[in-house]
This record gives sequence, C-alpha cells and structure tokens, in this order.
Amino acid sequence: MGKLDGKTVLITGGSSGIGLASAKLFLEQGARLAITGRDPDGLARVREELGGDVLTIRSDTANLTEIASLMQQVERRFTRLDVLFVNAAIATAAPMELVSETQFDDIMGINFKGAFFTIQKALPLFSGAASIIVTTSIANQLGSPNFSVYGASKAALRSLVQSLALELISRGIRINAISPGPIATPIFDRFGLPPAVADGIKTEIAQKSPSKRFGLPSEVAKVALFLASDDAAYVVGEEIVVDGGMSLL
Repeated sequence: MGKLDGKTVLITGGSSGIGLASAKLFLEQGARLAITGRDPDGLARVREELGGDVLTIRSDTANLTEIASLMQQVERRFTRLDVLFVNAAIATAAPMELVSETQFDDIMGINFKGAFFTIQKALPLFSGAASIIVTTSIANQLGSPNFSVYGASKAALRSLVQSLALELISRGIRINAISPGPIATPIFDRFGLPPAVADGIKTEIAQKSPSKRFGLPSEVAKVALFLASDDAAYVVGEEIVVDGGMSLL
C-alpha cells in the first residue's frame, strides 16, 4: 500500500530536478498526479517518462490567468486536490548594482507572487485533510552574494508558510516548507556560466559542505513525500532543511 494511495497531487515545476524526482516517487506511492512546467518540449519528454495518466500542463507560475486555468484543468480531471507541492522557481545571479527591474520582477513574480497565488487559487479544490508543501532554500537565512533577490524571495516564502500555517489549519490544511541546500539539479546550469567556471564553483561548494557533495533530487523528494503523507499529520508550519549540514557552517 502506497503512502499516497487515492490522493491527488499537483506539483508546480515538476518537469525537472526536485519536482520531477518527487513526481516519480509520488507515483510509486499511489498518487494521482498533475505537474506543470514552462518548457513544452521538456513537458513532452516528461509525459513520456512518467506515463500517460499524468496530467502535464504548460503553465507560467508568474501569470495569474494561467494559474487560474491550471486549477480549472486539475478540477476537470480530478475534481479535487489533496496535496499541492509549490516547487516552481527561478534563480539568476548578479551583483546588486547590476540587478535590473526586469530581473527583480521575474524572480519575485515566480518565486513569491506566483507561489502565493498558486496556493490561493488551489484552496477551493481542497476537501478534508490536505497538505501544501513549499520549496524554500537555505539562502533564505544565509547570506548569498549575487543572489540577494533570490534569497529574499525564499525568505518571503518562509514567512508566508508560517502565517498560512495558522490561517489554514482550521480548514484541515497543513502547510510546511522544504529548505534545500546545494542540490544537483538543472537550475545551477541555467546561470549562463562557461562549463569550466560552473564546474569549478560546484567543486568549491561540494568541498565546503560537511557532506562533501551535492544532494540528490531524490533525497529531497523523500522529505516531500513525508510532508505530503499522513505520516506528517501533526507537522504544521515547519521548514525542514535538506542541505547535508551546509547551513550549520
């Protein structure tokens, strides 16, 4: 018997990295699944990988019209929602003096505004006990030069989880967060750095980590499964750090 048997799950940003690893694990545990992504080609590949029963939807988390359409499609297919994993995010690096208004708005629009309104628009779909999981980052409490806007967006999510935990628990909805450290996902390769430079940075980060390596998306997915399942029925408003000890330094 799977931990998510009979439960309907929506994962935003489910076509790669932590979202895709979670999608695979949730399916193994019996979930009925919908995922989103912004890249149509990536979604098509994932649809083949996960199987035809998974609802794959191209959706821009920063666009409220597309968020509303997403929820309508989920309701038409599944009628209800039991688990929402708010995982879609972007990260771009720049010194403060080079951050443009467009870059600022893009990061905050997807990472914070998009997360807020995804939760808001999903609320009518929940019935009975439900779980919301939000991906934050250890950057929300640690200084990260060149990632000031990204870190601030994730700190905003940490605060949001704490406030909504109190607001939603009376409805039977638990909300918690996962705070990953350095994880081997494609997001790191989207900074536009030369491969040699990117590899050097990755090696430096791994050497600094108490665990001497990057985490695996599957290791974060196992924590997401715990929070999604009834095993975490009494866990409310928490942020579970998955970073190999990095934030202890």
